[in-house]
Amino acid sequence: MKKKILVTVAVTGLAATTYLVMGNIFYGIALKSKRKKGSEQEITDTRHVDNRFLAKTPPIEKFIHSADNANLELHAAAYHHTERTHKWVIVLHGYTSHNREMTQWVHGFYEKGFNVLTPDLRGHGLSEGKYIGMGWHDRLDILSWINTLVSEDPEAEIILFGMSMGGATVMMLAGEDLPNNVKVIIEDSGFTSAGSVLSHQLKEQLNVPDFPALYAADSIAKLRAGYGIFEASATDQLAKAKLPILFIHGEDDTFVPYDMMEELYEATNTEKKKLTIPGAEHTESINVNPELYWKTVWEFVGRFMAV
Repeated sequence: MKKKILVTVAVTGLAATTYLVMGNIFYGIALKSKRKKGSEQEITDTRHVDNRFLAKTPPIEKFIHSADNANLELHAAAYHHTERTHKWVIVLHGYTSHNREMTQWVHGFYEKGFNVLTPDLRGHGLSEGKYIGMGWHDRLDILSWINTLVSEDPEAEIILFGMSMGGATVMMLAGEDLPNNVKVIIEDSGFTSAGSVLSHQLKEQLNVPDFPALYAADSIAKLRAGYGIFEASATDQLAKAKLPILFIHGEDDTFVPYDMMEELYEATNTEKKKLTIPGAEHTESINVNPELYWKTVWEFVGRFMAV
C-alpha cells in the first residue's frame, strides 16, 4: 500500500513538473518580451517603414507610466501636423513589432491632416515590460494615452487604429468606458482572442495540440504576467462596444485566419463595416490594394467626423 502511494505521488509530481516546464517553455516562446535593451529600436521588418516620411517629419518622443502596479515607463512618438488641428489618430503596431514599423499608416493619416500618436505597446520598442500583453493589459495602457492626449488637447477628436495585435488591442479597448473624444475604431488583421490565435499558431507552426501546452502556458501567464491567455478576448469586449468599427482583413491571411474577422464582425452590435482584400496575406491589405484600402477608411471615418 505504501509503495502504491509513493508511486502515485512520484507520478503526480512528475506530471506537475512536466506541466510547469511545458508552460514555461511556451510562455517563453509566445509571451516573453523580445524587447531589445538600450535606447535604439531594431528594425526587424522593413515592409511598413516609410523612411522618407520619417526624415521629413521627425516625431516628438513622449513617455507616461502605466496605471497598474507595474508602473512601467511607456513610450510613444507624436507627429504633430504642420497645420494646427484637433484631429488625432492613435496607431498601434503588432506582435513583437514597434511604432516605427507603422510609418506607412502614420504617413497616410498625416497626409489627410491628422496628428498621429504611435505608442510602443508594453514589452515592445522603448516601452518597459517583461511580457507581451496580447492586447489585454495594453488596452488600459492605451486608455492612459487617450486620457493624456485629451488632457493636452480637450477638443481632440480621436480615431483608434490597430494592426494585428494592435487591432486586437483597440477591439479589447472598445469594450471599456471611453471619453467622448474617441469617435471611430479601425482594426486591421486583429485576432479574436489570445487563446484562439496562440492555439492556431501551436497547430500551424509546431503541430502541437492545445492541451496541455496552451493550458500550461495560461497558468504560467497568470503567475508571471498577471493575466490569463483565455481572459484576453476581443470577441467578448466587442459585445460591449458602442463606437463604430471598421474591420479590415486579407483573405489569404494564414497567420490570423480570415475566419476570425467574420467572428469578430458578428460579435459587434454597433455600427460596423468590413473590408476584405482578396490575395492579401497578414497585414498586407494596404499594399495589395492601397486605393480601396484608404478609400474605405476615409468613407467610413467621414460618417462620424470631418476628414
